[in-house]
Amino acid sequence: MTRVWKWNRPVTVREVLEDLQRERSIAYTTVMTVLDNLHQKGWVRREAEGRAYRYEAVSTRAAYAAALMNDAWSQSDNPAAALVAFFGMMSDEQRRALRDAVRIVQGPTDSVPADTGPDTAPHTSPDTGDENPGSVPERGGR
Repeated sequence: MTRVWKWNRPVTVREVLEDLQRERSIAYTTVMTVLDNLHQKGWVRREAEGRAYRYEAVSTRAAYAAALMNDAWSQSDNPAAALVAFFGMMSDEQRRALRDAVRIVQGPTDSVPADTGPDTAPHTSPDTGDENPGSVPERGGR
């Protein structure tokens, strides 16, 4: 699938074969069998072109990754805990990407600043009730 996604266009067995052979020795029939299996599973569609087929991905790599994450998450007996554990594994860059994705899905809002997220959310002091944007809650009074 990586090779099919890489080109982002319909590809032949020969094109995939030649690309793979730059890295390792592989038989034409092996590539043909794998692409046929991907077609049987519904991951690629194919159209006849002469005596060969051109194969094209049914979904994007991003959509595939999203489906995997959704499947894994939906199988959890505690989805909230699974998300907390997953977020804990993320790098800062991944958390920024997540915040950006949430903003895109939610659409524009007038009440939430653009840079608000888990790392920059306002915190309320438990003792005073005062907001301290972007800081750790204070311990004790002022």
